[in-house]
Amino acid sequence: MHETAMTTVQFTGYYPGVLGRITELHATYYHEHWGFDLSFEIQVAGELSELMSRFSAEQDGLWIALSGNRFLGAVAIDGRLSETEGARLRWFIVEPSLHGRGVGRKLIRKAIEFCRTAGHSKVFLWTFKGLDAARRLYELEGFRLCEQHEVDQWGQRIEEQKFELILEPSSATPMKTC
Repeated sequence: MHETAMTTVQFTGYYPGVLGRITELHATYYHEHWGFDLSFEIQVAGELSELMSRFSAEQDGLWIALSGNRFLGAVAIDGRLSETEGARLRWFIVEPSLHGRGVGRKLIRKAIEFCRTAGHSKVFLWTFKGLDAARRLYELEGFRLCEQHEVDQWGQRIEEQKFELILEPSSATPMKTC
């Protein structure tokens, strides 16, 4: 089943019901593996809905990985803060049964390529310590850890991490990083 799914991965944007699928997978995965509470699901649902309510195809992106009608994973780019902080990579998740099979790498690369094409000079994301496989993917694509601190959030104490990827070529005046 997994090998067949990998040979038939397709990518699409929004379709009816996908916001619920993204929210559900986040809520169940992070509750089961990290003990996150209802506040996490509320935050994902609210912020994802807010992005889609103001979605601009020139600055924002949403990619869904599918095999037939099976939802495999998703990632989004929120370009609203592009001029000040960078474009924000958000809601990156892959169905746990497909971890390590390349779906996540393809999603991340689609998001980064979009950022280059859209003219975003920097991409950042917030995550937390312990998501080692995702961190390896980020670092393979050139993201660097630039901030880390402990917070009480989603019913847990976590070590929040900010990663950045600079997309502009080096110039005489280096771009400010975190």
